[in-house]
Amino acid sequence: MNHSDELLARIDRLESLDAIRQLAAKYSLALDMRDLDALVNLFPEDVKVGRDKVGRAHFKQWMDDTLRQQFTGTSHHIGNHIIEFESPDRAVGVVYSKNEHETPTADGGCEWVIMQMIYWDHYIRHEGRWLFHRRLPCYWYATDLNRPPTGENKMRWPDRAAYEGEFHSLFPSWRAFWDHPPGDELPQVAPPAPVEKFLETLRAGASDPSIRTR
Repeated sequence: MNHSDELLARIDRLESLDAIRQLAAKYSLALDMRDLDALVNLFPEDVKVGRDKVGRAHFKQWMDDTLRQQFTGTSHHIGNHIIEFESPDRAVGVVYSKNEHETPTADGGCEWVIMQMIYWDHYIRHEGRWLFHRRLPCYWYATDLNRPPTGENKMRWPDRAAYEGEFHSLFPSWRAFWDHPPGDELPQVAPPAPVEKFLETLRAGASDPSIRTR
């Protein structure tokens, strides 16, 4: 690669990073404002919906049903965003999201449910546009604003049995930390992850968890 090609590739990488960050922000805004056309168009035309459906129309229908039944209103606040490229047109990322939901209850009232989660994302560039190839939401807690989510089973939606989220399941380091307390000897330190392999190194070959949404 000559100097000119290298410079163009670096510019393309910077533009792609910004486009992917914008993609995550657009998702939150479209979701909270209930513009479902804008939302589903952030995914490819052949987006998979459930086990046996494909396409933006099915995705829009599923999102419409979910949002009308479960939430009166939402607000998604995205934070830390790590992006790594597998190729010029494919990338993966982790996005933190702190969310608020006005959630109907069985007695006709509402609860204000706060949530902490991360998205495990796969991005793809198609016809010059960066899109979500897949979003996997991994939840830590969901609970009424006035009830701190201490203890186990931190996913606590109104009128439903509490359950454990998958916030830490993407990364084996969480379980390894608690399973292997330090001894008397000075611990060993692994070498730094290779460039563009930070997330892959943290994941250590772990499979994606099966996510329960509610």
